[in-house]
Amino acid sequence: MEFHPRPKPGTPRVWAFPAPERGELGNGLTVLRCHRPGQQVVAVEIVLDAPLDAEPEGLDGVATIMARALSEGTDKHTAEEFAAELERCGATLDAHADHPAVRVSLEVPASRLHKALGLLSDALRAPAFADDEIDRLVRNRLDEIPHETANPARRAAKQLSAELFPASSRMSRPRQGTEETVARIDSAAVRAFYEAHVRPASATAVVVGDLTGIDLDALLDDTLGAWTGGAPRPRTASPVTADDTGRVVIVDRPGAVQTQLLIGRVGPDRHDSVWPAQVVGTYCLGGTLTSRLDRVLREEKGYTYGVRAFGQVLRSLPDGTGAAMLAISGSVDTPNTGPALDDLWKVLRTLAAEGLTDAERDAAVHNLVGVAPLKYETAASVAGTLADQVEQHLPDDFQARLYRLLDATGTVEATAAVVSAFPPDRLVTVLVGDAAQIKAPVEALGIGEVTVVTG
Repeated sequence: MEFHPRPKPGTPRVWAFPAPERGELGNGLTVLRCHRPGQQVVAVEIVLDAPLDAEPEGLDGVATIMARALSEGTDKHTAEEFAAELERCGATLDAHADHPAVRVSLEVPASRLHKALGLLSDALRAPAFADDEIDRLVRNRLDEIPHETANPARRAAKQLSAELFPASSRMSRPRQGTEETVARIDSAAVRAFYEAHVRPASATAVVVGDLTGIDLDALLDDTLGAWTGGAPRPRTASPVTADDTGRVVIVDRPGAVQTQLLIGRVGPDRHDSVWPAQVVGTYCLGGTLTSRLDRVLREEKGYTYGVRAFGQVLRSLPDGTGAAMLAISGSVDTPNTGPALDDLWKVLRTLAAEGLTDAERDAAVHNLVGVAPLKYETAASVAGTLADQVEQHLPDDFQARLYRLLDATGTVEATAAVVSAFPPDRLVTVLVGDAAQIKAPVEALGIGEVTVVTG
């Protein structure tokens, strides 16, 4: 038997988030490109400056319908033909609307990039917005809404937004619209929103993958370069205001065997210098199975399969008017709703009184920073993060700097940030469950006024 020498490890290399190259096409479209050798599936993200607060009054959801309609036919192809052309080049095309922007995502083998970018260009340049296709998308969206209402987690998120933000704020209402507003949407409304907000001069294209042998400049000029449109319209963002007075709202679900918890408030966005420490502290609180909330509520008490704490950016702007949702979510069995909330508040109070430990901080930083090379193995993950930076008005090197700042965050800084993010007396608690069983135990905790709503 022949034994081969044991392979020797190579020299470790310092990992850094990929740095993009920035350019611009003749039509004003900003382009970020990132060559990733070996990534034969190229990812393209288009960021359109069409935020939800730009939707006309009474037409919440029109941005979502427009995004979905971009792949439902163009001036060259019917909806069926367009889908068939995408399939022939092995591409997937998706689009969605969120508070900061509308995003269009394309993935395609590098060998078919030219053809797929041509289809993407057609979708952006000349979408059909046929009456029958828009009507179908509206019906589909109306069919989705009852299912979302029946989902406890989705229902809790809807209620928390309505509680935190004033009714006049777009952030207080469902991102994809309500039954009333979606029912008003027609092809004329979709076309008007498209013409008002979709133009190359206010859009950004992110292209990530193995670009070896590809003349990307010529390819982009030949495809997305054909997209034309006027100058961007000036737009001002209204300040984000929120009411985080400590209180509890129970969404009554008679007979529910579990209670869905969503506890939150509004905090700083990624432009704030506290963001890195807040990320570390929040991870220590509830970012993984070994975090403090899970250790108590899952491992010690057995109330839940898991509780998570997180920060989700709603709007991020350089002028300080951005905001993030800071929240704790999970579910517990109905009889233990009161005890679980009691222990959760004890965790928050103990955290404020005693702080995090060095071991908790070290584990959080190791996980957050150490997983990054695996997290960004695919072109799509890199493109998605670069597009996030674009729509949140962050510099191109933000993610690379963030990992360095996470690594440099100390225990004291992480403690101060997470305590500030989750003050026990300034949290809005939404419970989706059986009010007849959980209202009295929750009131006895004294964590805020308790009200019950139906639906």
